[in-house]
Amino acid sequence: MGLAAMKLSRTEYKQIAKYMERLRPTRQCMKMLKTKFPSQSQSTLLSIFSLEYQKRIKRTISKHHTPEAIENYYQRYLSEVKSDPTVPVLLDLANEVDFSPSLMARIILERYLQEHEGAVSKPVINSMLREPSLIPDRHLANQVYQCTINDCCYGPLVDCIKHAIGQEHEILLRDKLRERNLSFLDENQLRVKGYDKTPDIILEVPIAVEGHIVHWIESKASFGDDNSHRSYLNDQFWSYWNRFGPGLVIYWHGFIEELDCHRERGILLKDCFPSDIVTLCHSACQI
Repeated sequence: MGLAAMKLSRTEYKQIAKYMERLRPTRQCMKMLKTKFPSQSQSTLLSIFSLEYQKRIKRTISKHHTPEAIENYYQRYLSEVKSDPTVPVLLDLANEVDFSPSLMARIILERYLQEHEGAVSKPVINSMLREPSLIPDRHLANQVYQCTINDCCYGPLVDCIKHAIGQEHEILLRDKLRERNLSFLDENQLRVKGYDKTPDIILEVPIAVEGHIVHWIESKASFGDDNSHRSYLNDQFWSYWNRFGPGLVIYWHGFIEELDCHRERGILLKDCFPSDIVTLCHSACQI
């Protein structure tokens, strides 16, 4: 069993994020992170790195998509793969210019298809990135595959892993609720009832956690940093609060502790399933 997720102060988070500024999205770098911060769980460190790396990419992505940059990358790819097709040309190029390997692979694949097949739809490109064997050129297919399996933050493999982890934690949440004999409706059941935008769980009978009433629970298989939490508040949590009342958000990979500042307004943050739940049954027994 690995270390449990935990809350970090904003100062601790900034220290970790600063160290991550020079790292690349490779498995070797992820091992370095664990060595540097042994008290943190691997899942928490990976989640924080993913958040920080995505911020880094968003700041610089436009310069990699200029016609000049694309042509330069493509010509370098053609030249170097011709010299030795076994060398991970695209992976090395992405690391050299500090860009996501999977996004570099997409740029080169789009440029290749434009040259050889004309305009190609986005779904076709996505299917080739998911399954490189569909790419007509076997050398390019191998290069794209190398980028995909060596990128810890972007690409179809990462998307599948994130989706699976999210599903796993939603199942864990439902199992915990059943263990406590708590009656609830999950997202799928709520959609059948006609709800369009809902939290993962609506409790049919509210509970109390640390003295706060909870009507709904949202599961987030990620670390809660300032940017992501602000977005979730604006796009999800406040609308849930308006519609269903106060609720609980579980950031399974931890969060910045200063973000847990809306308890009195009705949004509680935790990094695990709460152990001190008070149910209606408990309250009735005490009367």
